Amino acid sequence: MYAIVEIAGQQFKVEKDQKVYVNRLSTEEGKKVTFDNVLLIGNGSDITLGAPAIDGAQVGAKVVKHLKGDKVIVFKKKRRKGYRKKNGHRQYLSEIVIESIVASGAKKAKEAKAEPKKEEPKAPKKETKAASPKAETAEVEVSENLVTRAEHRVEQSGVEIDVDKLLHNIGTATKAEADDLKQINGIGPAYEKKLNEVGIYTYEQISKLKAADKENLSAIDGITRERIETEEWVKQAKALLKEQNK
Repeated sequence: MYAIVEIAGQQFKVEKDQKVYVNRLSTEEGKKVTFDNVLLIGNGSDITLGAPAIDGAQVGAKVVKHLKGDKVIVFKKKRRKGYRKKNGHRQYLSEIVIESIVASGAKKAKEAKAEPKKEEPKAPKKETKAASPKAETAEVEVSENLVTRAEHRVEQSGVEIDVDKLLHNIGTATKAEADDLKQINGIGPAYEKKLNEVGIYTYEQISKLKAADKENLSAIDGITRERIETEEWVKQAKALLKEQNK
């Protein structure tokens, strides 16, 4: 028996005991996960097609480990413009083993999982009480920055910054909290504007930049990991932050 199932935005043809590499899942290593968006199931000459998914069908799997894929080099060049851009990328993946393919009967299990969710309206209320106007403003501004930055990258070089990952690592900030990034030697008005576009406003955020974040920022024209390290942006930001907190 085999099935065609959608996992993490991609379609795979899977069989029992098969190992599959898929886009990174949020499930922890060693735990089981189920996928109910089954598009087709084949068993010998019997083939069942979904419209688009098969009602009650389910594929069960176990997450073996999380890993990174092979490095892919993205090189862009514009003739007679003196423009060259080289970036490396390794996709975050999860290795899973298919444990079961159920053609029907998974619907009840799905409904059983949905029942406890009805008792969860209290959680948003707690979050609403704890949330301040500043937090809400930050969420809106970060969302706007994501859209603006994605459009800007497509126009400039076709390489997008992983803004979600970047801001998760260094934290978020709002325009109202913005520091004068031009105080950092090597950051002028143009670079300050580009950093603001991806949600970087403060010395504290720059002080938290790690190697992966610097590589991420190298998708911005003119900014490279070597430049950030040579001009010691992180060290300067820490010094300015220390003065600011006196």
